[in-house]
Amino acid sequence: GGNHLSRARKIELKKTANAIATFGKGITACDEGPGTVGLRFEQVGIENTEENRRLYRHMLFTVPNGPDFLSAAILDPETIFQKANNGTPFPELLTKTGIVPGCKPHLKVYTLPGTNGETVMQGLDSLNVRAKEYYDAGCRFAKWRSPLTIGSDGKISRTAIETNMHDLARYALICQDNGLMPIVEPDISLDGDYDLETAIRVNVEVQAELYKAMIDLGVYMEGCTLKPNMVNPGRDCKIKYTADEIGEATVTVLRRVMPAAMPGVNFLSGGQSLEDASARLDAINRHKGNSPWNLSFSWSQALQLPLLELCKKNPPGSPLPLEEMSALLEKELEIAGKAARGQMNAEPGQGDHKPPGAK
Repeated sequence: GGNHLSRARKIELKKTANAIATFGKGITACDEGPGTVGLRFEQVGIENTEENRRLYRHMLFTVPNGPDFLSAAILDPETIFQKANNGTPFPELLTKTGIVPGCKPHLKVYTLPGTNGETVMQGLDSLNVRAKEYYDAGCRFAKWRSPLTIGSDGKISRTAIETNMHDLARYALICQDNGLMPIVEPDISLDGDYDLETAIRVNVEVQAELYKAMIDLGVYMEGCTLKPNMVNPGRDCKIKYTADEIGEATVTVLRRVMPAAMPGVNFLSGGQSLEDASARLDAINRHKGNSPWNLSFSWSQALQLPLLELCKKNPPGSPLPLEEMSALLEKELEIAGKAARGQMNAEPGQGDHKPPGAK
């Protein structure tokens, strides 16, 4: 793959992928758009202004132990062109601290007709122009999310799988041509009552389609990163599973289909709490064995929602409690870093899937 790319371009892409796959470090996903951030702010009494969003991102990017536990940060387009308190553009600020800045170039989801609500992400038509713009602004990777849902029959339609995975492959091809290392994100939702065996089967099917499409199109696999969901049972599954079983299932899927050429996997949190996501990531790393990939995190909600909870104790319209937020984020990153190393001492039962209504 990548025969159309220059040697210098391949070296650049591989360097970025390897940097993001640094052992014990992960990605802070800060790519929520102004609307999503606004909803989160509104729920905790913070006014959704551009300056508040900038201040919040500045806190996320300047947490004192960030360089110890973060290899990369995913930025929303608005944030790419904002500046730190000292006037430095955010991509430049991150680069100087050894954190690779990246972008989110996908647009909105579109419902595929005739698929009972399954979706595909839009934005490929304008991707080439925007990729150039983001590279020039200092970004060195991109992330494209393709959300998928397992139906009540325990399947995702072939139409949804093929459409989304082929689009991910085309996105990767376009990004690499513009110097952006592509993170491909097949995101299978926790919605549903499917069991762990079904999750393994469907994740294998989805990822196998993705890698074949990437290889068929000539994507340079050494210059790519995977951001998948952990292989969990559905949220409403009535069977109890331990974090250890979830960790083993996740590694099983990777070992069946993922190319060894890709250096890293950064799991999304997908609505899991920090407690659950970190315990499961720790279990994944304990089951890693001689697998060739760095297995780490790319978390948004798991890290950020507890920070925003700190705002609730203040009257609506108060300033962001940035110092408190930064102090809590430091503690969270230590937990995430230990999980990424397989060195976390999880509490008994932490990270287990508990059936609805179970204590």
